[in-house]
Amino acid sequence: MKQKDLLYKGKAKSVFNTSAKGKLIVEFRDDITAFDGGKKDVLKNKGKYNAEVSAFFFDYLERNGVKTHFFTMLDPHRMVVRKLEMIPLEVIVRNIAAGSIVRNYPLKEGTPFAHPLIVIDYKDDARHDPMLNDEIILALKLVTPTELKKIKEMALKVNRLLSMLLAAQGITLVDFKIEFGRQGRTIYLGDEISMDSMRLWDKKTGGSLDKDVYRFEKGDVMAIYHKVAERITKPMNKRR
Repeated sequence: MKQKDLLYKGKAKSVFNTSAKGKLIVEFRDDITAFDGGKKDVLKNKGKYNAEVSAFFFDYLERNGVKTHFFTMLDPHRMVVRKLEMIPLEVIVRNIAAGSIVRNYPLKEGTPFAHPLIVIDYKDDARHDPMLNDEIILALKLVTPTELKKIKEMALKVNRLLSMLLAAQGITLVDFKIEFGRQGRTIYLGDEISMDSMRLWDKKTGGSLDKDVYRFEKGDVMAIYHKVAERITKPMNKRR
């Protein structure tokens, strides 16, 4: 399989066509951004850590019944994935109040929700990813009612599986963002699942183990990413 022309370049990943039908290559770059791209840097090995963790999570989820776009890693930065028709929704699952939901609503940071909250944003940089409700999603014809139900069910299953996995390593899954795509009538989990798209807290110290370290200058973000990647993947790999 050969990498071909660039299909899409995002803030931290590039997607390429390939010589293999139905397969794409996702390259995890070392770019890191925050605040809608207002803060930007290039940090060595950042892409490698996110690719490693994403591949690990996708493999774990596949083995537990969640369909994902992941096939295999080509090298530490490049992932082979299923070509999907991506759905322009950012699906955010929140277990604990933090981040924008605290800024926008009268909620105290650190408050656990009785049940996970699903918040869905419209993926559109020009509109700054506005929040949607089910009625708007269906009015825009982004998905069918059946697909929307399936997406929510998958998001909650991902939350259950990742929460259990991370809790065993002393990490609290506060919230995370995921994206979905279609191939035919089947919905797959796409994009990535990494420290860039999750909010993780250390159970003992309460310290941030994610991109908030970069956003709010809480320390050496690459040292944190390295430690988190090892902490998440190494214990499970040893059990296989």
